[in-house]
Amino acid sequence: MSKLSFEIFEDGAGQWRWRLRHDNGNIVADSGEGYATKSKAKQGIKAVKAGADEADVTEVK
Repeated sequence: MSKLSFEIFEDGAGQWRWRLRHDNGNIVADSGEGYATKSKAKQGIKAVKAGADEADVTEVK
């Protein structure tokens, strides 16, 4: 069974970001934006965890 884990880090501009990494090393998702605080980045992770299971899949042409 594959495993995913969230990583949280401070970028070179002093912004906090998160990424979701597969156990094979691939990044499968990221925050796409920097957050001013680590706390806000963690809130972003919580929002993804709470909403992803119910998210629709939309094909864009």
